[in-house]
Amino acid sequence: GPARNGLCCSCESTYGTMLGAWLVLLGGLALGCRGERAFLTRADDSTGRCTYSFTVASPVEAACPNAGGGPELRAELASLAARLSRLESRERGAGGSGPRGVEVGGARDSQQAASAGGLEDAYSELLRAKSRLEEEKGRLELENAELRRRLESSAQEIARLRATRCSPAGSDPAHIAPCPTTASRWNPQPLTYQELQSERTEIPASRMLEETALSRPGTEDSGCGELVWVGEPVVFGRADSIAGKYGVWMKDPEPVSPFTRETTWRVDTVGTEVRQLFQYEAAEQLAQGYPAKVHILPRPLESNGAVIYRGGLFFQPRRSHAVARYDLRTEAITAEKEIPGAGYHGQYPYAWGGYTDIDLAVDETGLWVIYSTEKARGAIILSKLDPETLEIRQTWETNIRKRGVANSFIICGTLYTISSYSAPNATINFAYNTTTGTSRALSIPFENRFRYLSMVDYNPTERQLFAWDSFNMVTYPVRLSQV
Repeated sequence: GPARNGLCCSCESTYGTMLGAWLVLLGGLALGCRGERAFLTRADDSTGRCTYSFTVASPVEAACPNAGGGPELRAELASLAARLSRLESRERGAGGSGPRGVEVGGARDSQQAASAGGLEDAYSELLRAKSRLEEEKGRLELENAELRRRLESSAQEIARLRATRCSPAGSDPAHIAPCPTTASRWNPQPLTYQELQSERTEIPASRMLEETALSRPGTEDSGCGELVWVGEPVVFGRADSIAGKYGVWMKDPEPVSPFTRETTWRVDTVGTEVRQLFQYEAAEQLAQGYPAKVHILPRPLESNGAVIYRGGLFFQPRRSHAVARYDLRTEAITAEKEIPGAGYHGQYPYAWGGYTDIDLAVDETGLWVIYSTEKARGAIILSKLDPETLEIRQTWETNIRKRGVANSFIICGTLYTISSYSAPNATINFAYNTTTGTSRALSIPFENRFRYLSMVDYNPTERQLFAWDSFNMVTYPVRLSQV
Protein backbone atom coordinates (compact mmCIF):
# COMPACT_ATOMS: atom_id res chain seq x y z
CA GLY A 1 0.00 0.00 0.00
CA PRO A 2 1.07 3.66 -0.17
CA ALA A 3 3.75 4.68 2.27
CA ARG A 4 2.65 6.82 5.09
CA ASN A 5 5.94 7.46 6.69
CA GLY A 6 8.85 9.47 5.42
CA LEU A 7 11.03 7.45 3.06
CA CYS A 8 14.79 7.71 2.65
CA CYS A 9 16.42 5.47 0.02
CA SER A 10 20.01 5.17 -1.22
CA CYS A 11 21.35 3.31 -4.27
CA GLU A 12 24.50 3.02 -6.33
CA SER A 13 24.59 5.08 -9.51
CA THR A 14 25.59 1.96 -11.46
CA TYR A 15 22.04 0.75 -11.40
CA GLY A 16 21.36 3.48 -13.91
CA THR A 17 18.21 4.93 -15.21
CA MET A 18 15.91 1.99 -14.34
CA LEU A 19 16.56 2.24 -10.61
CA GLY A 20 15.99 6.00 -10.72
CA ALA A 21 12.66 5.45 -12.45
CA TRP A 22 11.52 3.09 -9.68
CA LEU A 23 12.51 5.58 -7.03
CA VAL A 24 10.54 8.36 -8.72
CA LEU A 25 7.54 6.05 -8.86
CA LEU A 26 7.81 5.20 -5.17
CA GLY A 27 8.30 8.86 -4.32
CA GLY A 28 5.11 9.64 -6.23
CA LEU A 29 3.27 7.04 -4.22
CA ALA A 30 4.51 8.64 -1.07
CA LEU A 31 3.32 12.04 -2.22
CA GLY A 32 -0.02 10.53 -2.93
CA CYS A 33 -0.56 10.15 0.83
CA ARG A 34 -1.50 13.80 1.11
CA GLY A 35 1.86 14.67 2.58
CA GLU A 36 3.94 17.72 2.17
CA ARG A 37 6.32 18.32 -0.61
CA ALA A 38 8.91 15.63 -1.33
CA PHE A 39 12.58 16.49 -1.53
CA LEU A 40 15.14 14.66 -3.74
CA THR A 41 18.79 15.09 -2.95
CA ARG A 42 21.91 13.52 -4.57
CA ALA A 43 25.30 13.39 -2.91
CA ASP A 44 28.37 11.20 -2.47
CA ASP A 45 28.38 9.07 0.62
CA SER A 46 31.37 8.28 2.78
CA THR A 47 32.73 5.74 0.26
CA GLY A 48 32.49 8.14 -2.69
CA ARG A 49 29.38 6.58 -4.22
CA CYS A 50 26.54 8.70 -5.56
CA THR A 51 23.36 8.45 -3.45
CA TYR A 52 19.79 9.67 -4.08
CA SER A 53 17.60 10.69 -1.10
CA PHE A 54 13.81 11.39 -1.05
CA THR A 55 12.34 13.10 2.05
CA VAL A 56 8.58 13.49 2.67
CA ALA A 57 7.19 14.87 5.98
CA SER A 58 4.09 13.13 7.48
CA PRO A 59 1.16 15.48 7.86
CA VAL A 60 -0.24 13.83 11.01
CA GLU A 61 2.56 11.98 12.68
CA ALA A 62 5.22 13.74 14.58
CA ALA A 63 7.33 10.62 14.70
CA CYS A 64 7.49 7.34 12.81
CA PRO A 65 5.93 4.55 14.88
CA ASN A 66 8.23 2.05 13.22
CA ALA A 67 11.65 3.54 12.71
CA GLY A 68 12.89 0.60 10.75
CA GLY A 69 9.54 0.38 8.92
CA GLY A 70 8.89 -0.36 5.31
CA PRO A 71 10.14 -3.94 5.19
CA GLU A 72 8.04 -4.73 2.18
CA LEU A 73 9.36 -1.72 0.33
CA ARG A 74 12.95 -2.62 1.20
CA ALA A 75 12.43 -6.20 0.01
CA GLU A 76 11.02 -4.95 -3.27
CA LEU A 77 13.97 -2.60 -3.72
CA ALA A 78 16.44 -5.41 -2.99
CA SER A 79 14.70 -7.67 -5.54
CA LEU A 80 14.80 -4.88 -8.11
CA ALA A 81 18.51 -4.33 -7.49
CA ALA A 82 19.21 -8.06 -7.93
CA ARG A 83 17.37 -8.10 -11.26
CA LEU A 84 19.28 -5.09 -12.49
CA SER A 85 22.59 -6.77 -11.56
CA ARG A 86 21.65 -9.86 -13.52
CA LEU A 87 20.68 -7.76 -16.54
CA GLU A 88 24.01 -5.91 -16.43
CA SER A 89 25.92 -9.21 -16.13
CA ARG A 90 24.12 -10.65 -19.13
CA GLU A 91 24.70 -7.39 -21.05
CA ARG A 92 28.44 -7.66 -20.47
CA GLY A 93 28.63 -11.38 -21.43
CA ALA A 94 29.80 -12.32 -25.02
CA GLY A 95 27.47 -14.74 -26.66
CA GLY A 96 24.52 -14.32 -24.32
CA SER A 97 20.95 -14.59 -25.42
CA GLY A 98 20.64 -10.83 -26.02
CA PRO A 99 21.00 -9.02 -29.32
CA ARG A 100 24.83 -9.07 -29.14
CA GLY A 101 24.79 -12.86 -28.82
CA VAL A 102 22.66 -13.07 -31.91
CA GLU A 103 25.11 -10.82 -33.76
CA VAL A 104 28.10 -12.95 -32.75
CA GLY A 105 26.33 -16.16 -33.75
CA GLY A 106 25.47 -14.67 -37.17
CA ALA A 107 29.10 -13.69 -37.73
CA ARG A 108 30.22 -17.25 -36.99
CA ASP A 109 27.68 -18.63 -39.47
CA SER A 110 28.97 -16.20 -42.13
CA GLN A 111 32.57 -17.27 -41.50
CA GLN A 112 31.64 -20.93 -41.79
CA ALA A 113 29.75 -20.29 -45.04
CA ALA A 114 32.75 -18.39 -46.47
CA SER A 115 35.12 -21.23 -45.49
CA ALA A 116 32.85 -23.79 -47.14
CA GLY A 117 32.73 -21.69 -50.34
CA GLY A 118 36.56 -21.44 -50.43
CA LEU A 119 36.91 -25.21 -50.06
CA GLU A 120 34.49 -25.78 -52.94
CA ASP A 121 36.48 -23.40 -55.17
CA ALA A 122 39.76 -25.13 -54.28
CA TYR A 123 38.27 -28.53 -55.05
CA SER A 124 37.01 -27.30 -58.43
CA GLU A 125 40.47 -25.96 -59.26
CA LEU A 126 42.05 -29.30 -58.35
CA LEU A 127 39.64 -31.08 -60.70
CA ARG A 128 40.54 -28.71 -63.52
CA ALA A 129 44.27 -29.21 -62.88
CA LYS A 130 43.76 -32.98 -62.94
CA SER A 131 41.99 -32.70 -66.29
CA ARG A 132 44.85 -30.63 -67.72
CA LEU A 133 47.43 -33.14 -66.51
CA GLU A 134 45.50 -36.00 -68.09
CA GLU A 135 45.41 -34.13 -71.42
CA GLU A 136 49.16 -33.45 -71.20
CA LYS A 137 49.80 -37.09 -70.42
CA GLY A 138 47.84 -38.14 -73.51
CA ARG A 139 49.77 -35.70 -75.70
CA LEU A 140 53.13 -36.93 -74.38
CA GLU A 141 52.12 -40.52 -75.00
CA LEU A 142 51.32 -39.65 -78.63
CA GLU A 143 54.67 -37.87 -79.03
CA ASN A 144 56.46 -40.85 -77.50
CA ALA A 145 54.78 -43.19 -79.97
CA GLU A 146 55.75 -40.90 -82.86
CA LEU A 147 59.38 -40.78 -81.68
CA ARG A 148 59.47 -44.56 -81.44
CA ARG A 149 58.13 -44.82 -84.97
CA ARG A 150 60.77 -42.40 -86.25
CA LEU A 151 63.54 -44.27 -84.46
CA GLU A 152 62.42 -47.52 -86.03
CA SER A 153 62.28 -45.83 -89.43
CA SER A 154 65.78 -44.39 -88.92
CA ALA A 155 67.12 -47.81 -87.98
CA GLN A 156 65.65 -49.29 -91.14
CA GLU A 157 67.13 -46.42 -93.18
CA ILE A 158 70.59 -47.00 -91.66
CA ALA A 159 70.39 -50.69 -92.42
CA ARG A 160 69.35 -49.92 -96.00
CA LEU A 161 72.18 -47.39 -96.46
CA ARG A 162 74.71 -49.86 -95.14
CA ALA A 163 73.42 -52.43 -97.56
CA THR A 164 74.01 -50.05 -100.50
CA ARG A 165 77.69 -49.73 -99.57
CA CYS A 166 78.40 -53.46 -99.59
CA SER A 167 79.97 -55.40 -102.44
CA PRO A 168 78.08 -57.49 -105.00
CA ALA A 169 78.03 -61.23 -104.85
CA GLY A 170 81.28 -62.74 -106.00
CA SER A 171 83.53 -59.80 -105.04
CA ASP A 172 86.51 -60.05 -102.76
CA PRO A 173 85.17 -60.41 -99.20
CA ALA A 174 88.51 -59.27 -97.76
CA HIS A 175 87.83 -55.72 -98.92
CA ILE A 176 84.10 -55.14 -98.69
CA ALA A 177 81.35 -56.97 -96.83
CA PRO A 178 78.97 -58.96 -99.06
CA CYS A 179 75.52 -57.59 -99.83
CA PRO A 180 72.54 -59.06 -97.98
CA THR A 181 70.36 -61.21 -100.15
CA THR A 182 67.47 -58.77 -100.63
CA ALA A 183 65.61 -57.86 -103.77
CA SER A 184 66.33 -54.58 -105.57
CA ARG A 185 63.77 -51.83 -105.08
CA TRP A 186 63.70 -51.40 -108.86
CA ASN A 187 63.05 -55.03 -109.63
CA PRO A 188 61.94 -57.84 -107.32
CA GLN A 189 64.45 -60.14 -109.04
CA PRO A 190 67.90 -60.78 -107.45
CA LEU A 191 70.63 -58.19 -108.03
CA THR A 192 72.75 -60.50 -110.19
CA TYR A 193 69.80 -61.21 -112.48
CA GLN A 194 69.01 -57.50 -112.72
CA GLU A 195 72.56 -56.87 -113.92
CA LEU A 196 72.23 -59.63 -116.48
CA GLN A 197 68.95 -58.10 -117.63
CA SER A 198 70.61 -54.69 -118.02
CA GLU A 199 73.41 -56.35 -119.98
CA ARG A 200 70.97 -58.02 -122.33
CA THR A 201 68.97 -54.82 -122.80
CA GLU A 202 71.63 -52.16 -123.03
CA ILE A 203 74.63 -53.93 -124.59
CA PRO A 204 74.65 -55.74 -127.96
CA ALA A 205 74.71 -59.49 -127.61
CA SER A 206 77.95 -59.74 -129.54
CA ARG A 207 79.79 -57.80 -126.84
CA MET A 208 80.67 -59.45 -123.56
CA LEU A 209 81.06 -57.38 -120.41
CA GLU A 210 83.46 -58.09 -117.66
CA GLU A 211 82.91 -56.36 -114.33
CA THR A 212 85.86 -54.28 -113.22
CA ALA A 213 87.08 -52.84 -109.96
CA LEU A 214 86.05 -49.32 -111.02
CA SER A 215 82.95 -49.54 -108.87
CA ARG A 216 84.92 -50.15 -105.69
CA PRO A 217 86.55 -47.03 -104.18
CA GLY A 218 90.05 -47.57 -102.86
CA THR A 219 91.11 -50.19 -105.38
CA GLU A 220 93.64 -49.63 -108.12
CA ASP A 221 92.47 -48.14 -111.38
CA SER A 222 92.09 -50.93 -113.93
CA GLY A 223 90.78 -48.78 -116.79
CA CYS A 224 87.60 -47.11 -117.95
CA GLY A 225 84.26 -48.72 -118.66
CA GLU A 226 80.60 -48.16 -119.36
CA LEU A 227 78.06 -47.30 -116.69
CA VAL A 228 75.74 -50.25 -115.97
CA TRP A 229 74.35 -49.54 -112.50
CA VAL A 230 73.70 -46.65 -110.07
CA GLY A 231 72.97 -47.42 -106.42
CA GLU A 232 70.72 -45.70 -103.95
CA PRO A 233 71.74 -42.28 -102.54
CA VAL A 234 73.72 -41.97 -99.31
CA VAL A 235 73.17 -38.70 -97.40
CA PHE A 236 76.31 -36.95 -96.09
CA GLY A 237 74.87 -33.63 -94.97
CA ARG A 238 72.01 -31.19 -95.19
CA ALA A 239 71.93 -27.41 -95.70
CA ASP A 240 70.20 -25.54 -92.87
CA SER A 241 69.07 -22.39 -94.71
CA ILE A 242 67.12 -21.45 -97.83
CA ALA A 243 70.43 -20.60 -99.54
CA GLY A 244 71.07 -24.35 -99.62
CA LYS A 245 67.92 -25.30 -101.52
CA TYR A 246 70.33 -26.15 -104.31
CA GLY A 247 74.11 -25.99 -104.47
CA VAL A 248 77.28 -27.90 -105.30
CA TRP A 249 79.63 -30.02 -103.20
CA MET A 250 82.73 -31.88 -104.31
CA LYS A 251 86.20 -33.28 -103.65
CA ASP A 252 89.33 -32.77 -105.72
CA PRO A 253 90.20 -36.04 -107.57
CA GLU A 254 93.77 -34.73 -108.03
CA PRO A 255 94.42 -32.44 -105.03
CA VAL A 256 97.39 -30.13 -104.59
CA SER A 257 99.10 -29.71 -101.21
CA PRO A 258 98.12 -28.64 -98.58
CA PHE A 259 94.74 -30.06 -99.63
CA THR A 260 93.97 -33.78 -99.72
CA ARG A 261 91.44 -36.12 -101.28
CA GLU A 262 89.46 -35.87 -98.05
CA THR A 263 89.17 -32.07 -98.26
CA THR A 264 85.53 -31.33 -99.07
CA TRP A 265 84.15 -28.19 -100.71
CA ARG A 266 80.66 -26.71 -100.78
CA VAL A 267 78.80 -23.74 -102.27
CA ASP A 268 75.19 -22.80 -101.48
CA THR A 269 74.02 -21.30 -104.77
CA VAL A 270 70.68 -19.65 -103.97
CA GLY A 271 71.10 -15.89 -104.27
CA THR A 272 72.33 -13.14 -106.61
CA GLU A 273 75.79 -12.61 -105.07
CA VAL A 274 77.10 -16.13 -104.43
CA ARG A 275 80.73 -15.74 -103.32
CA GLN A 276 81.23 -18.08 -100.36
CA LEU A 277 83.19 -21.30 -100.86
CA PHE A 278 83.17 -23.46 -97.70
CA GLN A 279 86.19 -25.67 -97.01
CA TYR A 280 85.98 -28.78 -94.79
CA GLU A 281 88.81 -31.05 -93.73
CA ALA A 282 86.65 -34.13 -94.36
CA ALA A 283 83.10 -35.14 -95.25
CA GLU A 284 82.40 -35.84 -91.57
CA GLN A 285 83.08 -32.17 -90.79
CA LEU A 286 80.68 -31.25 -93.58
CA ALA A 287 77.99 -33.38 -91.94
CA GLN A 288 78.54 -31.49 -88.66
CA GLY A 289 78.19 -28.14 -90.43
CA TYR A 290 81.44 -26.51 -89.21
CA PRO A 291 83.75 -25.38 -92.05
CA ALA A 292 87.50 -25.09 -91.49
CA LYS A 293 87.61 -22.00 -93.70
CA VAL A 294 85.38 -19.81 -95.86
CA HIS A 295 86.82 -18.47 -99.12
CA ILE A 296 85.30 -15.26 -100.50
CA LEU A 297 85.45 -15.38 -104.29
CA PRO A 298 86.58 -12.22 -106.11
CA ARG A 299 83.58 -12.56 -108.44
CA PRO A 300 80.15 -14.10 -107.80
CA LEU A 301 79.45 -17.38 -109.56
CA GLU A 302 76.41 -18.39 -111.62
CA SER A 303 74.39 -21.41 -110.55
CA ASN A 304 75.93 -24.73 -109.47
CA GLY A 305 78.04 -25.96 -112.39
CA ALA A 306 81.38 -25.53 -110.57
CA VAL A 307 84.01 -28.24 -109.97
CA ILE A 308 87.25 -28.60 -107.99
CA TYR A 309 90.23 -29.96 -109.96
CA ARG A 310 94.01 -29.85 -109.42
CA GLY A 311 93.90 -27.21 -106.69
CA GLY A 312 91.49 -24.87 -108.46
CA LEU A 313 87.79 -24.01 -108.43
CA PHE A 314 86.43 -23.84 -111.98
CA PHE A 315 83.20 -21.87 -112.27
CA GLN A 316 81.06 -19.63 -114.50
CA PRO A 317 81.17 -15.97 -113.37
CA ARG A 318 77.75 -14.42 -112.94
CA ARG A 319 75.99 -13.19 -116.12
CA SER A 320 78.80 -14.24 -118.47
CA HIS A 321 79.47 -16.97 -121.04
CA ALA A 322 82.98 -17.52 -119.67
CA VAL A 323 84.64 -19.95 -117.27
CA ALA A 324 87.23 -18.97 -114.66
CA ARG A 325 89.80 -20.70 -112.47
CA TYR A 326 90.14 -19.66 -108.80
CA ASP A 327 93.39 -20.89 -107.22
CA LEU A 328 92.64 -22.36 -103.79
CA ARG A 329 96.12 -21.64 -102.46
CA THR A 330 96.65 -18.06 -103.65
CA GLU A 331 92.92 -17.27 -103.38
CA ALA A 332 92.95 -15.39 -106.67
CA ILE A 333 91.54 -15.91 -110.18
CA THR A 334 94.40 -17.19 -112.34
CA ALA A 335 92.60 -17.78 -115.67
CA GLU A 336 89.35 -16.82 -117.44
CA LYS A 337 88.14 -17.68 -120.94
CA GLU A 338 84.93 -17.12 -122.85
CA ILE A 339 83.12 -20.08 -124.40
CA PRO A 340 82.22 -18.90 -127.92
CA GLY A 341 78.47 -18.61 -128.46
CA ALA A 342 77.60 -20.36 -125.16
CA GLY A 343 74.18 -19.53 -123.79
CA TYR A 344 74.05 -18.09 -120.28
CA HIS A 345 71.66 -16.81 -117.61
CA GLY A 346 68.73 -18.97 -118.61
CA GLN A 347 69.16 -19.37 -122.38
CA TYR A 348 69.96 -23.10 -122.46
CA PRO A 349 69.62 -24.51 -118.93
CA TYR A 350 68.77 -28.02 -117.81
CA ALA A 351 65.09 -28.90 -117.37
CA TRP A 352 65.00 -27.68 -113.75
CA GLY A 353 66.29 -24.20 -114.68
CA GLY A 354 68.52 -22.39 -112.20
CA TYR A 355 70.70 -20.68 -114.86
CA THR A 356 72.47 -24.01 -115.46
CA ASP A 357 73.55 -23.02 -118.97
CA ILE A 358 77.25 -23.79 -118.43
CA ASP A 359 78.11 -26.94 -116.49
CA LEU A 360 81.69 -28.04 -115.76
CA ALA A 361 82.68 -31.68 -115.23
CA VAL A 362 85.71 -33.84 -114.44
CA ASP A 363 86.39 -37.45 -115.35
CA GLU A 364 89.36 -39.78 -115.74
CA THR A 365 90.50 -37.88 -118.84
CA GLY A 366 90.39 -34.29 -117.55
CA LEU A 367 88.26 -31.12 -117.44
CA TRP A 368 85.08 -30.63 -119.50
CA VAL A 369 82.45 -27.95 -120.10
CA ILE A 370 78.84 -28.80 -121.05
CA TYR A 371 76.75 -26.08 -122.71
CA SER A 372 74.73 -25.19 -125.82
CA THR A 373 74.61 -22.47 -128.46
CA GLU A 374 72.11 -20.82 -130.75
CA LYS A 375 73.79 -22.53 -133.71
CA ALA A 376 73.31 -25.94 -132.04
CA ARG A 377 69.64 -25.05 -131.40
CA GLY A 378 69.80 -26.11 -127.76
CA ALA A 379 71.58 -29.43 -128.28
CA ILE A 380 74.27 -30.35 -125.75
CA ILE A 381 77.85 -29.46 -126.74
CA LEU A 382 80.92 -30.95 -125.02
CA SER A 383 84.30 -29.21 -125.00
CA LYS A 384 87.54 -30.49 -123.50
CA LEU A 385 89.44 -27.72 -121.65
CA ASP A 386 93.05 -27.14 -120.69
CA PRO A 387 92.93 -26.90 -116.85
CA GLU A 388 95.66 -24.22 -116.75
CA THR A 389 94.72 -21.88 -119.62
CA LEU A 390 91.06 -22.90 -120.15
CA GLU A 391 91.69 -23.12 -123.89
CA ILE A 392 89.28 -25.43 -125.74
CA ARG A 393 91.11 -28.53 -126.99
CA GLN A 394 88.26 -30.32 -128.75
CA THR A 395 84.49 -30.01 -129.14
CA TRP A 396 81.63 -32.49 -129.78
CA GLU A 397 78.05 -31.65 -130.67
CA THR A 398 75.41 -34.18 -129.58
CA ASN A 399 71.82 -34.74 -130.62
CA ILE A 400 70.56 -34.53 -127.02
CA ARG A 401 68.53 -31.40 -126.22
CA LYS A 402 69.81 -29.75 -123.05
CA ARG A 403 66.39 -28.57 -121.88
CA GLY A 404 65.04 -32.10 -122.28
CA VAL A 405 67.22 -33.62 -119.53
CA ALA A 406 67.47 -32.86 -115.81
CA ASN A 407 71.27 -33.02 -115.50
CA SER A 408 74.36 -34.72 -116.87
CA PHE A 409 77.82 -36.01 -115.93
CA ILE A 410 80.82 -37.54 -117.73
CA ILE A 411 82.52 -40.88 -117.03
CA CYS A 412 85.49 -42.02 -119.12
CA GLY A 413 84.72 -39.57 -121.91
CA THR A 414 81.05 -40.58 -122.16
CA LEU A 415 78.26 -38.12 -121.36
CA TYR A 416 75.33 -39.54 -119.36
CA THR A 417 72.03 -37.66 -118.87
CA ILE A 418 69.27 -38.00 -116.24
CA SER A 419 65.62 -38.06 -117.31
CA SER A 420 63.99 -36.11 -114.44
CA TYR A 421 65.03 -33.97 -111.47
CA SER A 422 61.80 -34.54 -109.48
CA ALA A 423 60.41 -37.99 -110.36
CA PRO A 424 61.37 -40.42 -107.57
CA ASN A 425 62.15 -43.22 -110.05
CA ALA A 426 64.09 -41.46 -112.79
CA THR A 427 66.54 -43.07 -115.21
CA ILE A 428 69.90 -42.51 -116.85
CA ASN A 429 68.30 -42.16 -120.26
CA PHE A 430 71.02 -41.22 -122.79
CA ALA A 431 74.75 -41.73 -123.33
CA TYR A 432 77.03 -39.96 -125.81
CA ASN A 433 80.44 -41.54 -126.45
CA THR A 434 83.07 -39.00 -127.51
CA THR A 435 85.35 -41.77 -128.79
CA THR A 436 82.82 -43.01 -131.35
CA GLY A 437 80.78 -39.81 -131.67
CA THR A 438 77.54 -41.74 -131.22
CA SER A 439 74.66 -41.64 -128.75
CA ARG A 440 72.32 -44.33 -127.52
CA ALA A 441 69.27 -44.61 -125.27
CA LEU A 442 69.58 -46.13 -121.80
CA SER A 443 67.24 -47.06 -118.98
CA ILE A 444 69.40 -47.34 -115.87
CA PRO A 445 67.33 -46.69 -112.70
CA PHE A 446 68.19 -43.51 -110.80
CA GLU A 447 66.49 -42.43 -107.56
CA ASN A 448 65.57 -38.83 -106.74
CA ARG A 449 64.90 -39.40 -103.06
CA PHE A 450 64.20 -35.76 -102.14
CA ARG A 451 62.52 -34.79 -105.43
CA TYR A 452 64.69 -31.80 -106.46
CA LEU A 453 67.97 -32.87 -108.04
CA SER A 454 69.95 -29.75 -108.98
CA MET A 455 73.55 -30.98 -109.29
CA VAL A 456 75.28 -34.23 -110.31
CA ASP A 457 79.04 -34.68 -110.84
CA TYR A 458 81.27 -37.72 -111.15
CA ASN A 459 84.42 -38.08 -109.03
CA PRO A 460 86.85 -40.43 -110.82
CA THR A 461 88.88 -41.04 -107.65
CA GLU A 462 85.93 -41.78 -105.39
CA ARG A 463 84.19 -43.71 -108.21
CA GLN A 464 80.92 -42.13 -107.08
CA LEU A 465 78.41 -39.54 -108.18
CA PHE A 466 78.20 -36.45 -105.97
CA ALA A 467 74.72 -34.83 -106.04
CA TRP A 468 72.63 -32.09 -104.42
CA ASP A 469 68.99 -33.04 -103.90
CA SER A 470 66.76 -30.40 -102.22
CA PHE A 471 69.08 -29.26 -99.38
CA ASN A 472 70.68 -32.72 -99.13
CA MET A 473 74.25 -33.59 -100.14
CA VAL A 474 74.31 -37.20 -101.30
CA THR A 475 76.52 -39.70 -103.14
CA TYR A 476 75.58 -42.56 -105.47
CA PRO A 477 77.72 -45.68 -105.86
CA VAL A 478 78.17 -46.70 -109.49
CA ARG A 479 79.28 -49.82 -111.30
CA LEU A 480 81.21 -49.84 -114.56
CA SER A 481 81.95 -52.65 -116.97
CA GLN A 482 84.57 -52.86 -119.71
CA VAL A 483 84.53 -54.72 -123.01
